[in-house]
Amino acid sequence: MTDDVEVSALAINVSIPDDLQWTDSRRDVAFRLTTLNVRLLPDGRLAAKAYGRPVEGGRGAYTSFPVPDRPELTGLIGEAAKVAAERWRAAYAPEHDAR
Repeated sequence: MTDDVEVSALAINVSIPDDLQWTDSRRDVAFRLTTLNVRLLPDGRLAAKAYGRPVEGGRGAYTSFPVPDRPELTGLIGEAAKVAAERWRAAYAPEHDAR
């Protein structure tokens, strides 16, 4: 059965700590970036996007932005990936297998 299952990507959402959040703008609207979406692609690479909402509030769209190449953000992504891997392992350890 496992040969028939194709996983296109694994994804985690990571809250960005207040001291690592930043602002960016799109179409003259400033956004505060508060969440990362990190995907593990089939080839083993990680792809990350940052998401946020308009600084001025309101019902603005949940808009994605590139993640800046900053060591503290790279570290956050790495730590989040480790936590996610451990949670998957713990949730699907053999003692949880109901087959």
